[in-house]
Amino acid sequence: MERLFNYISKRATLSNQLKEYINSIAKVKKLNKAFTLINQDQTVDKTFFVVDGCLRAYAFAKDGKEHTLQFALKDNWVSDYIAIFNNEKSTQIIESVSESIVIEISINEGIENVFSKFPEIETLHRKNLQRHIVSLQKRVLNQLQLTSFDRYKIFLNQYPEIEKYALNYHIASYLGITPQSLSRLRSKNIN
Repeated sequence: MERLFNYISKRATLSNQLKEYINSIAKVKKLNKAFTLINQDQTVDKTFFVVDGCLRAYAFAKDGKEHTLQFALKDNWVSDYIAIFNNEKSTQIIESVSESIVIEISINEGIENVFSKFPEIETLHRKNLQRHIVSLQKRVLNQLQLTSFDRYKIFLNQYPEIEKYALNYHIASYLGITPQSLSRLRSKNIN
């Protein structure tokens, strides 16, 4: 829990009352590699803060092709926010790419109460969502406007430690390229 408390204290006031409340609604979970936190067609009411390790959110296209939507490393949040905010079944799968530790917080039981009792957390949450929206829009624009090599360079800057966690096809599916193209980009990046 200390990692989450450090994360919050850098962005908002962290009172003892808030710490106690978070302790009452949050669960620390240790995940094995390839553990699935969220499956497709599941009701989603939890969000996850990554303490250690790497998680991946992905979905399948109608043709069965897998698309990685997000990697979540230390100090990142991950969930299927479409399912949560639209009250729909999940279209994403979220799994641990490595052995990981996460803090699970229930949206329905905990987070809304946190906002009403501790408005500073609602502000923190809003700012996190704003950063997430900006990140997603940049990613969409990068997919439309940049070469695969430029996208790969941005990806490495965004996720400098990812190659020790993710498989080649995870990274390739995030970039929208084949694993063979990723190999070519890596050799080009070295030269």
